[in-house]
Amino acid sequence: MTTSHQPTFLLFAQHGWNDDYRDMEQLAAVLAAQNTRIFTPDLGILNTWISIEPLINKVEYQLNIAVQWHPTAKVRIVAHSLGGLIWLEVLHRRSDILIKVDSLVLLGSPIGGSDLSRILDPFGMLPTIARDLGKDRRYLAEQIAKVVPTLIIAGDNDGGSDKVITVGSTQVEGTTHIRLRGIHHNALREPHAVAPIIRQFWGEPMEQTFIQHLIARLRAIPGMTDAHDRDFFRARTTMTFRDGTTIRLWKNPVGVDHVFVADPLGIVHFGGFVGWVHASDFRNALRSIQQEFQALSQ
Repeated sequence: MTTSHQPTFLLFAQHGWNDDYRDMEQLAAVLAAQNTRIFTPDLGILNTWISIEPLINKVEYQLNIAVQWHPTAKVRIVAHSLGGLIWLEVLHRRSDILIKVDSLVLLGSPIGGSDLSRILDPFGMLPTIARDLGKDRRYLAEQIAKVVPTLIIAGDNDGGSDKVITVGSTQVEGTTHIRLRGIHHNALREPHAVAPIIRQFWGEPMEQTFIQHLIARLRAIPGMTDAHDRDFFRARTTMTFRDGTTIRLWKNPVGVDHVFVADPLGIVHFGGFVGWVHASDFRNALRSIQQEFQALSQ
């Protein structure tokens, strides 16, 4: 079965344990190049606690359907945590599909086995996902990496782990391995943390990031002057963008408008203010930004 429109890429973005598709869908939307179709298999949060086998079957089924629909498209895979283990199993079982795979990106996946899972289930006897998370799959990843360009991104939040997965368990010979300092396990799904790295791995041109573009727009407002970050905590969020970036506003006691830009982790990247004479320019610019970038007002 084919469709009249054939995309260049099929981008599979796979969530992990105790999670659903929504965060990975946002990451995929930021990553997707033109002529890309996105797939974000939702495995069901409860199902991710039980066994990996049904999850593998579900992802493989969706892969089969996608390839049947779009037989000429290349497959790109971005998977977080347990999702990465699922894809290693799928690609191992479906070696015939490897020729179609453009790249494999694993985010915080315990490829060598989760230490926490082995502590909880040292003999692999419990009927839970711990048994599957504790399995060493390096041999699978090494074989796949011989055929498929593979990028592994690990978070290092405490000098050796992302507070969930150890950095060592993510390392595999023959892959490109990147360690991000100060990044928690869940933050590896955040576009601002990993999207530029993934795009660079794909060989795509490095465009100005969204947050840089947003700051440039604010700096261009007549009368905009850099502000001290100390007033950031006073500002209220008025716009939240698709990647989690926020615009926050505060008016000081004498009525001067302040604006701050923060990333999805709440870290301030820009602060500025405009005087009374430029207040109308400021309000007009904010309305234009909201319409252009389709912010979700809070």
